[in-house]
Amino acid sequence: MTTLPNSEKWLLAGTILAASMVFIDGSALNVALPVVQSDLHATASDLVWIVNGYLLVLAALIPIGGALGDRFGRRRVYMVGIGLFSAGSLLCGLAPSTDFLIAARVFQGFGGALLVPGSLALLSAGTAQERRGRAIGVWSAATTIVTVIGPLLGGVFSDLGQWRLVFLINPPLGLATLVLLGTRLPADAPSKPQGRLDVLGSLLLAAGLGALAWGAQAAPDWGFTDPVPWTAIALGAVGVIGFVVVELRVSAPILPARLFQSPTFAGANLLTFFLYGALSVMAFFLSLNLVQVQGYPKTLAGMSLLPFAACMAFLSRPMGQWADRIGPRPFLTIGPILVAAGFLLLAGVGTTDGWTAYLWTFFPGILAFGLGMAVTVAPLSAAVMGSAGDELSGTASGVNNAVSRIAGVLCLAVLGAVAVTLFPPAWNAGTAGLNLTHDQRSFLAAEAVRLAGADLPKDLDAGVAAQVHEALRTAFVATWRVVIASCAALSLAAAAAGWLLVRPLSRGR
Repeated sequence: MTTLPNSEKWLLAGTILAASMVFIDGSALNVALPVVQSDLHATASDLVWIVNGYLLVLAALIPIGGALGDRFGRRRVYMVGIGLFSAGSLLCGLAPSTDFLIAARVFQGFGGALLVPGSLALLSAGTAQERRGRAIGVWSAATTIVTVIGPLLGGVFSDLGQWRLVFLINPPLGLATLVLLGTRLPADAPSKPQGRLDVLGSLLLAAGLGALAWGAQAAPDWGFTDPVPWTAIALGAVGVIGFVVVELRVSAPILPARLFQSPTFAGANLLTFFLYGALSVMAFFLSLNLVQVQGYPKTLAGMSLLPFAACMAFLSRPMGQWADRIGPRPFLTIGPILVAAGFLLLAGVGTTDGWTAYLWTFFPGILAFGLGMAVTVAPLSAAVMGSAGDELSGTASGVNNAVSRIAGVLCLAVLGAVAVTLFPPAWNAGTAGLNLTHDQRSFLAAEAVRLAGADLPKDLDAGVAAQVHEALRTAFVATWRVVIASCAALSLAAAAAGWLLVRPLSRGR
């Protein structure tokens, strides 16, 4: 960073600071989910929608956010996004109920849709070609460090019973970023692409993805033979197909077909879908496992990802530089394979004796996962941005970010539904031999939708309660193994996309 011109240093600082809000928010929330569930008495499906409500709007509108930056100036649109995201964070921090929190997260998504694509788009357009891979590497390392600070903060706030501070730390960060951008960086010249904004395409995408996600998540609750979830899934498919049709007809699509004429761009986005879908699922279930099943204090649960942070902090910058020299293909193949290995190691962890067993249980998998992501992230970002060209950098960033969020929405909805389906019969089997009354079994059946956050009947004696709780832990671990093994399969699919589609000699251009 010391060799960058002053203008590029300020640009790098501004993009890191604002992106940090988003990364801290998501990573801190994952650790705080068990406390949110307890405080608001949320079901597992509620928790999925607290995450997915934000991701859904983000996924649908990020491409428009990128296009707006190209049209009206990236800095201007970026600053508007920071303001909206900060306001949404304030609403989340004041949420009195689960429904209010989900609605506030949706509002947060509108700000994120303007903020997220602007970060890399500003950095890519404002950094010289020969320094771009290095700058993106520094950005990746810095944002990874603050991403891991997020779980630490989330853990501390949760242990204090103050999960709302997870959201309330964002407005001060947003204000500081707005001051920096407004005083240190000049407004950039918009490229003013021709054609109208594709609002219809965005609405169809949001409606389609929302219906697909809701249908997949509702199927276990409503019953797999009930027509309502399947109707939602069918309508969602129609919405997505309608989106594709609109994209092929409008003059300024949010998903320009010509971007995907580049095999590198297409392959990088397919890799993004598989890899970031798996990442979203793992991040969601890991905190529930560590806190509710393994008995980790929430602060220590937040610290569990420190090996991942160390890998990203030390390796992202050199990986970006090496990708500039030899092309991204080797990194986009080897990295996801390492991630898959990490998932398989994590899937093998059973019930443990608490955080003292961390070094020989969760640590190896998290380390392998961190190495794989460190090898992948900077070359992936450089490949996406470089394959699109400067004139479409905002749109390319928006598309890639949208793909990662779409992956999170759909994979979390589907594998969340798998978890809600597998857990109740596993827990029921574990308690089948216990002397429980009909009312007690009915209570457990109703609580099973909360997975490992389920409450136990208050009239259980201590010995039976311990057995029921151990059956709960065993049932969750069995569910965890299926879910995380599925994440490993997604990561291997990402590796295949990197090897088969990314051009071997491409240098991110």
